Parts: sequence; structure tokens; C-alpha cells
Amino acid sequence: MANEPNKPVRGRLVRAPRGPQPRHRLSVRALGLNKLNDVRELKDSPQVRGLINQLHYLVRVEE
Repeated sequence: MANEPNKPVRGRLVRAPRGPQPRHRLSVRALGLNKLNDVRELKDSPQVRGLINQLHYLVRVEE
């Protein structure tokens, strides 16, 4: 996780958020991912990294 400062992180939704906890579905929406295989450029911050770590089974990071 040694990124350059202010370099965005790309997150991809690789699994549909149907079965997970309702709180995890809200976290997926907070990242701006709506459909399967959606890709978003996200600001690399501790908050975003925390959401991605929480959703490790739904979201993949493409750096």
C-alpha cells in the first residue's frame, strides 16, 4: 500500500451485494459502486481503505 500521495485508487465491484449484511450494502453504495463490474476512481484515504478492507470479498483494488 505504498502509494504516491494523492494518487487515486481504482475499486471494482466483483461480486453482487445481494447476500451480505445491510451495512455492507450501504458501504458499497458509499464507494459509488452500483452494478457488478463497476469501476470507480477513489481518493486514497484511510476512510476509503477501511471501506475496501471491510468489503474485501466484494471489491477488488486495481492500482
